[in-house]
Formats: sequence, structure tokens, C-alpha cells
Amino acid sequence: MTDLWLSIVGIGEDGLAGLSEASRNALIAAETVFGGERHLALAGIGRRGRAWPVPFDVSCVLACRGRPTVVLASGDPFWYGVGGSLAEYLREGEWQAFPAPSSFALVAARLGWRLENITCRGLHAAPFETLVPLLAHGRRLICLVRDGNAAADLANWLTVRGWGASRLWTCVALGGPQESIQNYRVDGYQANPDARLVAMALEMEGADGLPRGGGLADDRFVHDGQITKRPMRALALSALAPRAGERLWDIGAGSGAVSVEWALCEGTAVAIEQRDDRAANIRVNAASFGLTSRIDVAVGCAPQVLSGLAPPQAVFFGGGLDGAMFDAVWALVPKRTRLVAHSVTLETEALLANLQRRHGGELMRVEIAHAAPLGDFRSWQPVRPVVQWSAVK
Repeated sequence: MTDLWLSIVGIGEDGLAGLSEASRNALIAAETVFGGERHLALAGIGRRGRAWPVPFDVSCVLACRGRPTVVLASGDPFWYGVGGSLAEYLREGEWQAFPAPSSFALVAARLGWRLENITCRGLHAAPFETLVPLLAHGRRLICLVRDGNAAADLANWLTVRGWGASRLWTCVALGGPQESIQNYRVDGYQANPDARLVAMALEMEGADGLPRGGGLADDRFVHDGQITKRPMRALALSALAPRAGERLWDIGAGSGAVSVEWALCEGTAVAIEQRDDRAANIRVNAASFGLTSRIDVAVGCAPQVLSGLAPPQAVFFGGGLDGAMFDAVWALVPKRTRLVAHSVTLETEALLANLQRRHGGELMRVEIAHAAPLGDFRSWQPVRPVVQWSAVK
């Protein structure tokens, strides 16, 4: 531990009284103490204190490398805190951490909730849409927001989306002398503009949550008709076999529906679309599901636009596939990449049949018909058959 110079100390609303002896010793020994103004005041730091710069930047801490330094953070510095941001730049042995109870832990303790069954999210900088995949009847969430006004914004956002009957607890300054917990219906919450660092506990009631199986309804997406329809999208996702952390190239993305459902499985996607208006639809769809950080949009024609992209684990050809494009993509992707292509034309169908002969995989023709009125009766109305080829390089 001879290289140790930085201590990352979690502090609560009870200030120095809640710190361990090791945390206090680190504070006493520090030449410089970084933190928010509130943290510095809670710890009674005087001239040694330095408030975080705006915009936030850890370079000022790294400039103290080799000198005894403390960073103060709320609660657990490694749960939506500064700890992870700092650790990315530090070597083993340079730092130590002394976490305090997180806001999530304090809320769960006050309400008697099992923390392992709760979804916890920090919404200081994240859009509310990141909650869309998480909302379900009966589910409990704890969300950290900036202040009382942000809490009101979240309550209004939930109400508009049909969750107004949900229960809401606002938890302010937990663990300190000014601790306050108030209970409301979501649609009855009024902003407390003086509240700071609000934790919101939610017990969801009302609207239906987002289905988690593949094949969301088409009307959940903004599109101009260029969309992989729900049944075929479900089949495409089954063949693509999304896994958490994997990357998809969605070539000829159209509405981006395949990219959205892939990202909902905790992957990332690059949606490649040559038309600007459709690329705009993809961005709208990604934002509406809270997936902007997981879906990149590349405007242009494949394979040219693929140059420089990080390699994928799966590729979906939604439209515009020809032999030259396939050969270029095949040469770019690494071994074990999963590839899935759809065709509704005879020409592309012939290409897929040839690709199956060359590279193996599964070739499948899918015909779907929907019941529709026929005079006073009903009959089957077929849609264009789709050929799917799926293979692994």
C-alpha cells in the first residue's frame, strides 16, 4: 500500500458522526479534500476543501496524485457515485474506499422493503424514458432525482403514461436531523421546490408495462411503413439470439424496431439507414424507449458506412441486401458472428438460397395470413411471404 494516496469516503446526512474511525483518520491526514459544497460542510472541512468544478471533472483529483487526498461522496461512492469514475484512472494500491449506507439502502430500511427485490436508478442526468422497460404493475423502484421540482416532473411523466394511481414516497435528507418522508399518490404530488437530493420510492399501479418477449406491437414505433412487422421481428430476434453486452449491426434499419428490441435485451446496436427521414424516426424510437445511449444511428449506405465501426456479434439485413454488400460485410465481421437476413423479393430470395449453399445455416420461408372481412363473412388475407436465412460465420 506504499502507493496509497487517495481515500474515497462516503458521507451521510449525519456528517462526521456517521463516519468510521478509518474515514476520520483519512480526513485528518488529507492535504486536500474534494466534494460537493454540501459534503464539505457536513464534514466541517475548512481551507483544505475544494468543491467539484462545473462541469464535473476528475482531473483536479488526479493532479494530486502522490499527495494524501480525500474525495467525499454521498453514501456509497460506487453506486451512482464518483467512485467508479475515479477508479477508471487509478492503479491498484493507489486508493481505498470507505462507503456509507447508500440512499437506496436508507430508503429500503425506512419503508421495510427488501432491497434485493427493488429496482434502483439514478436519474440526475438520465432521461425518465430509461424507466420505460422497468415499469410494471406491482413493481417497486427507488429513483434518485436532483430536487423537488425534478420529483414533480417525474410524477407528471408517470401520470401522463397511465401510472397516476401508483404510490409515491419522497425521502429527503435521510439519516440526518432534517430527515423527511412523505407519502402521496403519483398524480397528487405537488413539488417542494426547497427539497434537495430527493429519493423517490415508487410502488407501481395502473398501466400495463412493456412486454419483454420479442415482437412488440408495430404501433409502438414511429415508422413510414418501412418496419419489420411484429411476427417476422419476433422470428428475427429469435435467430439473432440477443445477449447482454453484445453489439448488433442493423443494416437497412427502417424504423429501428429490431435495434430497439435488441437493446431492450441489454445489448447495443448500430442502426444503419441511408434515408435521413427514417434515421430521424430511429432516433425518436430509441429515445421513447430510453435507449439513446444504447443505439447509435449511422446514416449512409452499407458497406461504406460500416468502416470504422466496432465489430458486431450479430448482423441483421432488413433490406437492400445484394451480393456485393453481403461479401463486404462477411469480410468485416469476426468469426462466430450471427447473421440473419430477410427477403420479400424473388431476386433476394435467390441470393439467400445461394448463401445457404455456400455458408450453411437455416433457410426458412414464412407465410402469414390475417383474418379479414369478406362480405358478411371472414377470410384469410395473406401477406407477402418472407424468406429468412440465418447462419453463423
